[in-house]
Amino acid sequence: MAEPTRIRTKAEEALANHFAALDGDDPIREIRATAFDAFLSKGLPHRRIEDWKYTDLRNLMREAPGPAVPAGIDDARAALAGADVFDGVDRARLVFVNGVFMPSLSDMAGVAGDIEFASLNAFLARGGAVLDRFAGTDPGESPILALNSAFVRDGAILRVKDGAKLSRAVEIANVFAGGKPGLQTMRHQVRIGRGAEATILETFSGPDGVAYQTNAVTEVQVDADARVRWVVAQEEGAEAIHLHMLIPRIADRAVFDPFNFATGARVARAEIRLAFEGEAASAGIRGIAVARGRQHLDATLIVDHALPNCTSKELFKAAIGGEAKGVFQGKIIVRPDAQKTDGQMMSQALLLSDGAEFSNKPELEIFADDVICGHGATCGQIDEDMLFFLRSRGIDKSEAERLLIQAFLAEAIEEIGEEAVVSALEARTRHWLGAEQEVLSA
Repeated sequence: MAEPTRIRTKAEEALANHFAALDGDDPIREIRATAFDAFLSKGLPHRRIEDWKYTDLRNLMREAPGPAVPAGIDDARAALAGADVFDGVDRARLVFVNGVFMPSLSDMAGVAGDIEFASLNAFLARGGAVLDRFAGTDPGESPILALNSAFVRDGAILRVKDGAKLSRAVEIANVFAGGKPGLQTMRHQVRIGRGAEATILETFSGPDGVAYQTNAVTEVQVDADARVRWVVAQEEGAEAIHLHMLIPRIADRAVFDPFNFATGARVARAEIRLAFEGEAASAGIRGIAVARGRQHLDATLIVDHALPNCTSKELFKAAIGGEAKGVFQGKIIVRPDAQKTDGQMMSQALLLSDGAEFSNKPELEIFADDVICGHGATCGQIDEDMLFFLRSRGIDKSEAERLLIQAFLAEAIEEIGEEAVVSALEARTRHWLGAEQEVLSA
């Protein structure tokens, strides 16, 4: 019996039209077509798909703009001036505006001798097959990745050399510019060499009032004995849709500590799919989300322990106000050969208004018997006793609420361990909470 024809949504139909209009002479046209056909076979994910149970993208994504128009240098420079989350951090910078690398706005001083860099667009123009292994990816499992392979325009191919100790952080700045809605699609591929040490900052920003969309996939290969801090700061515009996947692969004895900071976008999903591909490696995976209005912020995490003696620690915190919705989905998989695994997961959320919602879904899949694993989740309001204590010391209610929210979120931020980055994110948190007059819970 033939399967019934699935009716496409308005957004899916628009995506099909945009794909048909892509350059027919593209050197990776076949890879794009395979990925897009796989996506169309199932379409945008919806709540009947378990991994998307709390983020019904088919309902949330009603429109699908075409590929963003490349920005002029003046618009790009103006947009970059507002992308200042790490303004006080000494850093090199690779800048992508509307999904296109902007060499004139980038700065690699201080680290150029320790890294190798190429624009993905230039690589693809020469017929590079970087995306081959993603052809045919099941969109039911990873629609972000399938759409990214279909529409990718540019990205960073970055390698930190073996043994290098970067003297500055490196920021990959992803900025949307202009007043016309568009889709920016980036694929970043980073390799941290054996024994190298690096701090990588990945930022996303754009204007309020423009219904643009971001689809970004970042693959990271962490070689043996390397140590990496990886901080993602998502401050997209208020009407944006933000879809991001971080895919780290961790080798023997390597340390990879990612942090996800999310305050922006109308709808955002930050997905981390981390796999231990070596023994005695570790990952400290942390993040915070603060949402208000009608925002929908989703943090989804899958940690795959396939080999023995690896450690993963996950801590995610959220402060949700207005009628916003927050989501945390976390899964630790321990495969049969992954004995001596230590995997711990905690999600904590503060609800700051009667209309706020938060969904927690922590999971463990354990197929080994000599492990230490656990998970926990809490969701509640500001502690009235602590609020009373501060108010009894002469602190007004609004300021007391701010202090308690900041302290709650700071526990995760301080785990980053790099003072300048911690200070920058704490400052952004204070700014977002409205340090002078706005109270999130009002």
